[in-house]
Amino acid sequence: MASVRILIADGSRAWRQAFCSILREYLESVVICESSDGLEAVRKSEELQPDLVLLDIGLPNLNWLEAARQIRKLAPGSRILFLSSYDWPELLHKAISIGALGLVSKSEAARDLLPAVSAVLRDEKYFGGGFSPLDPTKPPHN
Repeated sequence: MASVRILIADGSRAWRQAFCSILREYLESVVICESSDGLEAVRKSEELQPDLVLLDIGLPNLNWLEAARQIRKLAPGSRILFLSSYDWPELLHKAISIGALGLVSKSEAARDLLPAVSAVLRDEKYFGGGFSPLDPTKPPHN
């Protein structure tokens, strides 16, 4: 895989470090920039034009929906993959409505982050965290 530029926007330093560790271990050439709040994520997205923005839904200083809208406007080539501590269907619907290609539950990041990143970088959708890839509004059947 060619060099991939990723912006990780999460208010938690521990989560940012965990995501960086996962990405650096498995992607051959990755450039990662970190942001701790929504305003900074928008600013860095405009400046750096990353290939992918990992955007936490719990960002301080600018909510995730507005941050995503601004990123889509200022960095239109950047793909957005949302990260969440919650598996709520309404979050998924909102994420889809603003053009996100995916949503990953933080509790499942060890399993879902790399497949999600890979799919989103191919402009494919990926919804982890208990959501069915066929119908992201319904959990898979056991």
